[in-house]
This record gives sequence, structure tokens and C-alpha cells, in this order.
Amino acid sequence: MSSPTTLIIGKHAKTGSRVDALLRAQGHATRAVSRSTAPAFDWDNPSGWAQAMAGCRAAYVTFQPDLAVPGARETLARFIETAKQAGLEHLVLLSGRGEAGAQQAEQVLMNSGLTWNVVRASWFDQNFSEGFLIEGVLQGEVALPSGDVPEPFIDVDDIAEVAVACLTRPELANTLFEVTGPELLTFQQCVAILAEELQRPIEFVPISARQLLQGLEAQGLPEPMQWLMNELFTVVMDGRNSRLEQGVMQALGRPARSFRDYVRKTAASGVWQAAETSAVVGATAGVQAQ
Repeated sequence: MSSPTTLIIGKHAKTGSRVDALLRAQGHATRAVSRSTAPAFDWDNPSGWAQAMAGCRAAYVTFQPDLAVPGARETLARFIETAKQAGLEHLVLLSGRGEAGAQQAEQVLMNSGLTWNVVRASWFDQNFSEGFLIEGVLQGEVALPSGDVPEPFIDVDDIAEVAVACLTRPELANTLFEVTGPELLTFQQCVAILAEELQRPIEFVPISARQLLQGLEAQGLPEPMQWLMNELFTVVMDGRNSRLEQGVMQALGRPARSFRDYVRKTAASGVWQAAETSAVVGATAGVQAQ
């Protein structure tokens, strides 16, 4: 008998692609969707949600652009109602730490009557290799605000493994897992580790949040993402997340991977050796482009 199909919202996203690959490797049936798949899934087009959900029993949910943005809670509530009507029973939601709007959205799921998990994540390590910071690493200059605020950066591979555990182990149901890396690091310290491991100069350049936003606006970043980046660097990056949590250990029975481990693994892939790379703007602190 074949296993029930698991819906993956975010086929090409950082965590979604990894969750899909891990589930398939374990022999589980999946349906990974995005705006470009058939059936398609678009958070801005609810008319297509039911078709994407048809025949699925569980879902891994990443909200675009982020659960913290205005209107996300209401959109997620509508998604959950559609999911219940479509016969889904278990939702695993990726969320972000220290974001009031995201926590309001989490409560909608927790009170929905469905079986649930929330994976609340800190800043992704992979923002330096698959997100908006890769261009700075390649060019040898990473310019950001809040260079002195420590954060427990998390490896996206850890997030994906926790999500898969939630989807495949019934004893973990109805639990919130707050996942962080094993140490607190500032952005400046992360850049120093990158420079050391890659054995080339990479400089951290402190700028204001206003300068960051002006640069992102000039690159054509959509307004919702501009709002989110402003929220992250002017509100959330105030030290509220400067603490470690044990969600990886609780779900997987092992410690979270360190930032240095991530750098060494990623360096071996050659991604930081590319001569030209386009910056992918959109990864943020927790669900952050997922």
C-alpha cells in the first residue's frame, strides 16, 4: 500500500526543496508545488489551493514572503479552512523567531483542530550561499546593519530534517520546535569565519538600515519584502533572539550543526567559487523565503 501524499508548499524554496528530497529518499509520496508547477500554488490566488491539496493528507507549509507581513494571519486562516475541506489532517508550518505577526499566525494553526507542528527558525546559514548575502561574499564585502547583535544562525538542512521528523513521526505531533544553531554569532563574526575558511579577504561593512533598504529598493525588491527587511533590521534585530534553543536536539536527538560546519560543507560544493552569481534577494530570518 502506497503512503499518503504529502504536500510541499515551496517546491524551489530553501527548506521546501530539502523537505521534498528527504521525504522522497525515505520512500514517501510528495507533491511539491509553486507558482510554476502543475497544479500551481500561489498564496495570492486562493482559487487554485484546493486543486493543489487534492488527495494529500499532510503538508509542509512555507508562507511567502513571511508570516510576519501584514495580512499573513488572515491568509493562513483561509488556507487552513481550505485544507480542512480538502481532507488534510496534519500541517507543519515554518515560522520565524521574535516576530509578533508570525506568532499570531502560529496560533491560528494551533487552534484549527488539525494536527500541527510549528518549526520556528532563526536566521538561515544559507542566506550566505543561497540568499541575498551571496553576492557580498563573492565580492569580498558584506554590508549590513546590526553587525554586533548575536544570533543563533541555523543550518537549513537541520530545519528540513526537523520538518521531516514532524511529518513522519506521530509522537511529535502538536509540538512547537524552536530551532537554532549551537552558538551565538554576530553577522560580523560569520563573515570572519567565512574569510578564514575560504582563505580570502571578506570584509564586514556596517551600514544603517536605511542604507540597506535604499539599496534593496534600487534593486527592485517588492514592497512587501522591503517592509519585512525593515522590520527585521529595525525591530527584530534588537537582541530578543540572542538565546539558544534545543529544538533540533528535541526532534532529532542530536545537536544542531555549527556555522563553521555549514561553511566547510558549502565551500566544498564550489558555490563561492563562481565567477558571476546573481543575488537572490528574499531570504530572511526564519520562514524568510523558506
